[in-house]
Amino acid sequence: MSGIASDASAEPGPETPATALRRGWTTGACATAGTRAAYQALLTGRFPDPVTITLPKGERPSFALAVERRGTDARGDWAEAGIVKDAGDDPDVTHQALIIARVRRAPPGSGVIFRAGDGVGTVTRPGLPLPPGEPAINPVPRSLMQQTVRDIAAQHNDPGDVEIEISVPGGAELAKQTWNPRLGILGGLSILGTTGIVVPFSCAAWIHSIHRGVDVARAAGLTHVAGCTGSTSEAAVQALYGLPEVALLDMGDFAGALLKYLRQHPLPRLTIGGGFAKLVKLAQGQMDLHSGRSQVDKPVLARWLGDCGADAALIAQAAQANTALEVLQLAQTASLPLGDLVATKARDAACAIVAPAQMGIDVVAVDRGGRIIGRSHGAAA
Repeated sequence: MSGIASDASAEPGPETPATALRRGWTTGACATAGTRAAYQALLTGRFPDPVTITLPKGERPSFALAVERRGTDARGDWAEAGIVKDAGDDPDVTHQALIIARVRRAPPGSGVIFRAGDGVGTVTRPGLPLPPGEPAINPVPRSLMQQTVRDIAAQHNDPGDVEIEISVPGGAELAKQTWNPRLGILGGLSILGTTGIVVPFSCAAWIHSIHRGVDVARAAGLTHVAGCTGSTSEAAVQALYGLPEVALLDMGDFAGALLKYLRQHPLPRLTIGGGFAKLVKLAQGQMDLHSGRSQVDKPVLARWLGDCGADAALIAQAAQANTALEVLQLAQTASLPLGDLVATKARDAACAIVAPAQMGIDVVAVDRGGRIIGRSHGAAA
């Protein structure tokens, strides 16, 4: 979504079977732990280390502190605590990032005020869970931090009026590897998390970004968006239709996640772009296009070649092909429009998912060089 230390937690990630991948903690959980330690130090002069927090589902992880600092500036006293994020075995861009919470007094009656420090982004477009101008600290992490402030304030008979500034050193560079710039979150990372726990390879963060991309496009009043399987197809679709960046949804392999969300939050028009093999899987009803989770049915693809006019010998050859690309090459050599047929069947499969949203959908298939090798025909917008 920097390598400092190997494990920020006093305890390992949540217990999993020995054969399972190790889970980790979200940036929101780390920010909450830092907030708890910093606020307690502001009130008592002492940092709890390790610091324990309570997550939404009742888990109580403990975190070792990587940063403990107190100081005074023109605005008064402050304390800050930092946690090195441990994402477990998830390939998370924020793994080992340092999440720092600085807490200081706020005006009486103000409650909890959130600020974006170095490396934390600011929302600049409508359609996200937070309005433009707000620091990109999502609602659940905010709620966790507010609750920890209430708990500590009650223990120390303090009013609990505080400013919490979250920073992630190097976060602006890390954010370039996320969808934040496209979503209109500028200047750094988002502080995320709904459970506080990172489940390895759950793909939840990717799907979350797809949903937020749809929300931003709707809020911007767009009438045409594109969901593509990768950068090559995305570039081809953007050039074909002249779409702005905000209209480009990072669908990746998660066609089903995009289509199901659009069923509930429709837009007038969607273009799906992708490589031939991935679109074959979509055409065959697969909604997760990852190579490890779905496969091309090559005998069916060979029969589709027959629908394009191939003779029995070519169909038999296609049925023995090693890959979908090999079948496509056979079709191209015979000047048969297999790319168009696959794109049309993929469009039909997508339309079946979004119904009854009545969206216009078209599909563009590209080769590895970004050349268009097939487009859907029929009931596109």
